[in-house]
Amino acid sequence: METLHKPNVLMISEITADGKLTLGKGVSSKLLMKHMSHEAEILLHETRAGYDAIMVGSSTIRIDNSFLTVRMVPGKNPLRVIPNSMADLPVESNVFATENAKTVLAVSALAPEERLAAFREKGVEIIVCGEEHVDFPQLMDILYTKYQVKKLIIEGGPTLNWHMLHHRLVDEIRLIHMPFIVGGSDTPSLVGGMPLASENEMIRLDLRSTRMYGSNLVTEYQVLY
Repeated sequence: METLHKPNVLMISEITADGKLTLGKGVSSKLLMKHMSHEAEILLHETRAGYDAIMVGSSTIRIDNSFLTVRMVPGKNPLRVIPNSMADLPVESNVFATENAKTVLAVSALAPEERLAAFREKGVEIIVCGEEHVDFPQLMDILYTKYQVKKLIIEGGPTLNWHMLHHRLVDEIRLIHMPFIVGGSDTPSLVGGMPLASENEMIRLDLRSTRMYGSNLVTEYQVLY
């Protein structure tokens, strides 16, 4: 079997004391991030500036309409990578304004050609990888070999986080802890996906560092597979 290459992948996320990413299902994470300390905001943008590419999932774009650019600190905008199997995101989304930064849309072979043409007109580059859904190991290989992405940051929601961890593609995790409790049985948490069959399927982490950034504790882990 062919050995695929991959970038070093850092998953970074704000997270409440009870493990939530937003205030509720379908609610923008920007409402929670408004309460992030200035020091933690600087860390987030310094991290973006230090990486070759940044990836978020389709739901994040639909709900947050993110720019995924570097602000608050000097630095180059990373390549923006959006996995969207059917190319059904709104073409007018902020992330597809390629005058701000280069954007790649990763789609499956089922994505309609007319949708791909609309994105190409905006200057978005298309990567076809996977038959019915985006093949994440193949996507990592293409980013590494074709786009020279050696360091990738994920600011994903629970679905993207699950896919990347499930395929053992995440190397490090950085969590910005928000000192709040949100609650809600269907409020998005850090990782979605299927429930575990046993404790043997838990993904183990090695705590590497802890540090305060203003009012936010930031923890960093290495992922152990």
